[in-house]
Amino acid sequence: MPALADLARRPVRLELRAIAEARPSSRTLIMAAMDADRARELLARERARIESALAELARGEAANEDDPFDTADVATDTFEAELEEGLSDRLRDELEAVERAERRLDAGTYGLSVETGEPIPDARLQAVPWAERTADEQARYETGDA
Repeated sequence: MPALADLARRPVRLELRAIAEARPSSRTLIMAAMDADRARELLARERARIESALAELARGEAANEDDPFDTADVATDTFEAELEEGLSDRLRDELEAVERAERRLDAGTYGLSVETGEPIPDARLQAVPWAERTADEQARYETGDA
């Protein structure tokens, strides 16, 4: 039998549609199904991963600057530099998305689509904690069909 304290820490699942119908103005104040502590944990883990990867890329760039110029390696060096720049750009974009998710968490709207206000499934938030839209909405957004 789980302890009462353990039961109190489990996320409470809310039926958002019923609550929204009862009090429409409260919808933005309600956390989606995911527990706030779990969301903070996931976002903190992603922030640490991204910041670590950015620091590693910065260390790699600094190490490459000390290398002597070798004409035989110009193409490889250029390719690697462009690859690292693209990766850095993607990581910075992800970090900005994590920061937006942290602000939504503080505002009580984390787990709700920024587009429609619909709940984002927990499985998606587990995989992409900074998700701003449901998977279908994101696909439409990325293809420009939104």
